Amino acid sequence: MKVNNAVYVVSSPAVEQCPKPDKPEYAFIGRSNVGKSSLINMICQRENLAKTSSAPGKTKLINHFLVNSSWFLVDLPGYGYAKISQQQRKAWEKMIEDYLRKRANLLNVFVLIDSRHKPQQNDLAFVNQLGRWNVPFNLVFTKADKEKPGVVQRNVQTFLDTMKLTWQFLPQHFVSSVKEKAGREEILRFIDECNKRASEAGH
Repeated sequence: MKVNNAVYVVSSPAVEQCPKPDKPEYAFIGRSNVGKSSLINMICQRENLAKTSSAPGKTKLINHFLVNSSWFLVDLPGYGYAKISQQQRKAWEKMIEDYLRKRANLLNVFVLIDSRHKPQQNDLAFVNQLGRWNVPFNLVFTKADKEKPGVVQRNVQTFLDTMKLTWQFLPQHFVSSVKEKAGREEILRFIDECNKRASEAGH
């Protein structure tokens, strides 16, 4: 799939205020500082589409972008929160859960995992929660260029092996590097296939 245009649409504090659910939608989420904004910008080939920041926890709302005038890409707040109050954390968690469970046109969630680290408990807890909610998701292992290939491969495999302990079927996964544009074509191909299936199903 070629990305011809990508535009920011709106930032919403609740799922009820999101754009009309009339197009296929794909959400991106991960721990704070996992490289989410950079990955979104790479996918859309727009340098400043999603705001990148060295301060974790910058994304606080449900951010919608319209790609090729035909599907939504959504940037969600992270779940390894920055320094915020317990009250703010609870509000974010509720907003994210409501969005993930109620958004009718959400076809897939891309869960971003930092490939430089061994499996982190909050990443595993989050994918297990998605499983309990029956929310379809894939894994994107980010920052592959910032560590030796052998370490990345080992960390990816360890994460998948850990999931195998409780999961019968593993989700599809991608390994990405913003610097090398790795993973971009594969992610877009996956989205394209989902869009075609949705179109055939009359969604």
